[in-house]
Amino acid sequence: MTSAHPPLLAGIRVLDFGRYIAGPYCAAMLAEYGADVIRIEKRDGSEDRFPAQVGGGVGALYLQMNRNKRSMTLDPASADGRAIVAQLVKSADVVIANLPEAALVAMGLDDATLRGYRSDLVVVTSTAFGTTGPMSHQVGFDGVGQVMSGAVYMSGQPGEPYRALVNWVDFGTAVHCAFGVLAALMHRAKTGEGQLVSGSLLATALAFNNGAIIEQAVAKPDRVASGNRSQISGPTDLYRARDGFVLTSVVGQPLFKRWARLMDADEGRRPDDPDWLVDPRFATDDSRGEHGDVLSERMQRWCATRDRDDIVRILGDAMIPCGPVLSPQQVLEHPQVAAIGLMRDVDYPGLPVPAPVADVPIAMSATKAVARRRAPTIGEHTDEVLAELGYDATEIADLRARRIV
Repeated sequence: MTSAHPPLLAGIRVLDFGRYIAGPYCAAMLAEYGADVIRIEKRDGSEDRFPAQVGGGVGALYLQMNRNKRSMTLDPASADGRAIVAQLVKSADVVIANLPEAALVAMGLDDATLRGYRSDLVVVTSTAFGTTGPMSHQVGFDGVGQVMSGAVYMSGQPGEPYRALVNWVDFGTAVHCAFGVLAALMHRAKTGEGQLVSGSLLATALAFNNGAIIEQAVAKPDRVASGNRSQISGPTDLYRARDGFVLTSVVGQPLFKRWARLMDADEGRRPDDPDWLVDPRFATDDSRGEHGDVLSERMQRWCATRDRDDIVRILGDAMIPCGPVLSPQQVLEHPQVAAIGLMRDVDYPGLPVPAPVADVPIAMSATKAVARRRAPTIGEHTDEVLAELGYDATEIADLRARRIV
């Protein structure tokens, strides 16, 4: 993971006041490419350390969100804490804080205050609903973006919507904000100007589900949920094998022709099965989506007599997209997961075994990520960071005694 060249973001300092995913994962992506990221949290540890605990006083997401960072504790709302924030910001290039605007102002972390310390600063914020509109003052997590984008309405079954357990809105917001940081740093390099980078969970979710929104505005299909079956292609669904489930995704005429030939050659073909390539119900992706129940019934018949791995192999050889439905334990054991080398075992104090923490899921031929460092313990680098700001041991001890750090 190392390179002969300096890390891409070497020399860039990031102050991470973020919590949970949208802010911290944005900072983690920057740390992955060499930025000096300082996570700043409460003296007893912030609340995002603890969900899904795995040992050592930390949760699973904390280990992912905070690799390659340093940690210091600080009360930024106190007078002495604000003085430390001012010193930190003067030494920093980027400040990330995915907190409500009122909280940012109360803590002195709003854009106007921070830019008073350093005018060319890049400030990154993300909110639940954006900064304008009737809900802009409200807070929220990933799920609010999911439900307000139309995605949840179209998931599950009619009358029984399901949200995704994976926090795709949070992660998407983090990725967009990281993109915004890089763009803002490029702008600063050209002009000397800093700027505010703003994201929101609702905006991310709307962007990701934009296709369905465009379709509704223009064509008015008034779609409802259809389980795991696609409404705009087919057979695209989840199917039960003899020993588990698989997903197939047949999109476009070339794929559908390959699938039809496979079904025609199957010994389980019935005399009343349609002629897939002639029947007008299956002439286009849209029409196949409309009649997806017929296609899924045929595909389910084919899958029911086979083992999951055999289905994946046969369809893979036919160049038809297919994958097994894996449990988290099966993910850990799957040879393809191992082959791509995304997960790296990371030790953390108090964990019974190393944690498989994922790299940033991109690869570049020339720009490499930095060597992996584990997520920090609470305030592990407080003294180190304060010393870099010019505080001596006596002053640091006094700050600790007064519970500033």
